[in-house]
Amino acid sequence: MEMDGSKRVFQRLGPSSQGDNSNNKQQKVCFHWRAGRCNRFPCPFLHRELPGPPQQQQHAAGNGMSSSKRPHGFSDDNRGAGMRRNPTFNNTWGRTAAGGGAVVRKTEKVCNYWVKGNCTYGNTCRYLHSWTTGDCFTLLTTLEGHQKVVTGIALPSGSDKLYSGCTDKSVRVWDCQSGQCAGVVNFDGEVGSMLSEGPWIFVGLTNLVKAWNTQTGTDLSLNGPVGQVYALVVGNDMLLAGTEDGILAWKYNGSTNNFDPIKALTGHTHHVVSLVVGANRLYSGSMDNSIRVWNLETLECLQILTDHTSVVMSVLCWDQFLLSCSLDKTIKVWAANDSGNLEVTYTHQEDCGVLALCGMHDSEAKPVLLCSRNDNTIRVYDLPSFSERGKIFSKESVRRIEIGPAGLFFTGDESGQVRVWKWSTESSSTS
Repeated sequence: MEMDGSKRVFQRLGPSSQGDNSNNKQQKVCFHWRAGRCNRFPCPFLHRELPGPPQQQQHAAGNGMSSSKRPHGFSDDNRGAGMRRNPTFNNTWGRTAAGGGAVVRKTEKVCNYWVKGNCTYGNTCRYLHSWTTGDCFTLLTTLEGHQKVVTGIALPSGSDKLYSGCTDKSVRVWDCQSGQCAGVVNFDGEVGSMLSEGPWIFVGLTNLVKAWNTQTGTDLSLNGPVGQVYALVVGNDMLLAGTEDGILAWKYNGSTNNFDPIKALTGHTHHVVSLVVGANRLYSGSMDNSIRVWNLETLECLQILTDHTSVVMSVLCWDQFLLSCSLDKTIKVWAANDSGNLEVTYTHQEDCGVLALCGMHDSEAKPVLLCSRNDNTIRVYDLPSFSERGKIFSKESVRRIEIGPAGLFFTGDESGQVRVWKWSTESSSTS
């Protein structure tokens, strides 16, 4: 498409008899096809992207990045000595190794007729008849019932039930064997977050945190929060909650069978929406665009990170790094400098806001990052190269991603759908 004043000038392809169109410098990609609404049959323009330069094509033909196996999943509760610079670590953030993984290049729009079950084009349809690209995970089931945004997913240890919380003021209990809803708990306010720790389930509500013990049936109410509880995490034997007014900490008292308030962590000037624990530190992301680093022993603020320019939606610990994402369209990787303070070592640029991060390992124990964006997709990246493995599409933006056992993970979106996924041991089709 070329611009001539206010007019669009389309250069039509000549007839096939004029030679190989692939060598025709005037060929153009259909503007309406790119927008997903071309209805011309036949169309005089290309319904495919033009090939990239030779160097790019050679890069895309790689055989996959070198293996970087780890014995277990990402640690969000690493009680080690703390984040320190590792002089022997090969920092390859954002760089694909020789023969690195190929970036997925496929039609990236789910067929609306396929979703409704009545697409007549079948395998010849130019749109996706799948909720994924990349063939590295399989959709096992979709759990229907919530009416609004899914804000929490919890799978208590030793339980055969999955719990999901939603802004429709309910928590749903799902039977892991049948996939059926086994119960609904209704509240007076919206569910802002959920957390499972051992047999305990914690539910963040407005001005309240509910605590259930799935083994003993204990039901507790933790007072103290001001406004909505957006984030929950456990560290150093404490429960910590991110609220509209800062962070609150409780500790379990076995003699009274209750949680005693310890301290309010103040400093953020807006809602605290994300929390993670690693290396004996608490990291909090806020709507004030900052991340605060807290000492879990003293509960004092050690550092304020201000490199993001919009809401810090999610924080994640991996190896000796901190990862953070924001509505400023970036994922930042932080590492400790020689003085022990965190600084940005790599920034990955996205083309829309990023809502949630989740780290896990694939079926070959390679580290991957699941990155939910506000364009209704989850991007799946190899680490540390950020090579794209594939995409997961949803009806609306995914707000929660949680890891389960045996290669399972769960997603919850703004339409109320909860989906159960599994990493594939071999390429397979997802429907």
